[in-house]
Amino acid sequence: MVFSKSEEEHVTHVSTVPSRLRVNNLFSKASKCLFHVSSVEYLGYVVSSEGLKMDQAKLQQILNWPPPRSLKALQSFLGFANFYFRFIKNYSKKISSLTSFLNKDSHFHLNEEALGQFHQLKELYTISPILSHFDPSLPTILETDASEYAFGGVMSQISDSGKLPIAFDSSKASPS
Repeated sequence: MVFSKSEEEHVTHVSTVPSRLRVNNLFSKASKCLFHVSSVEYLGYVVSSEGLKMDQAKLQQILNWPPPRSLKALQSFLGFANFYFRFIKNYSKKISSLTSFLNKDSHFHLNEEALGQFHQLKELYTISPILSHFDPSLPTILETDASEYAFGGVMSQISDSGKLPIAFDSSKASPS
């Protein structure tokens, strides 16, 4: 992936890459390359100058997912949805009712609270932010939160356009 801040800079960068590859005995296949595009789908994400967002095809799969009727179906959904956890603030807390069913001792039957979390999670993915690229020249803020159930944090940066989220992280608290 070759990223440049301007079109002129990009022309220079793109023309430099093939020679650098050859010097290092590396090769690229032109038919597999995209040139002069403003965004690219890469490993389940869409990367652009704005930042990182979810691939719409993957998002559609989450939105179309039926409520899980078995432990295996729940594990499958959470495994797929967890790929994009960094887009959801306090993710671990928001799936706590669902993850409580992952305990092998619990009988699987989604209660109203867990079913509500399932639908809420799907909704949260539709309004998830674009995660901005980290800019070392901007002030960075790290906000954290903790409860007896989960820990969470948000890394943001302050720019002329406001507070930009860079990453969300969270984890479920383990019983002690």
